[in-house]
Amino acid sequence: MKKTTPIAFVAVLTLFAVLTGCNKDKTTPLSDRIKKNWTAQKVEENNVVVYTKGGTSNVKPGYSQYSLDLSNPPTVVIKQVDGFTSTGQYELQGDTKLILKSLSPAPTDGPTIEFNIGTATETSLELTRTTADRKTGGTTNKYTLANP
Repeated sequence: MKKTTPIAFVAVLTLFAVLTGCNKDKTTPLSDRIKKNWTAQKVEENNVVVYTKGGTSNVKPGYSQYSLDLSNPPTVVIKQVDGFTSTGQYELQGDTKLILKSLSPAPTDGPTIEFNIGTATETSLELTRTTADRKTGGTTNKYTLANP
């Protein structure tokens, strides 16, 4: 009996150390998750799907060239549906808003574009413009982006 008590104590102590010492899943900060070059997977204008990557009947196939390069913070390069490309700076407001600013040459709607951030994973980023896009006829656009 004297031998089993220390062995049991060591076993319980070891089990406790293993269970409490394991790393918990850590969520990568949003700033690191979005630091990539993103391309359009799906685009909705006023809640109507107008582009799906690989789709054969896309209403707006020009979105195949849409990209949002956030890979070199705080620099951003955005290539829009019509191929117009602007470079500027980006910033996050908390985990809910992405702001592109000082864009040059300035897009149709001016040098600032703001997005609400939906789901953001290592491979997918969902953004919704906070204002209507004049370039697409005044629609509010939702972008589901993927990292190529």
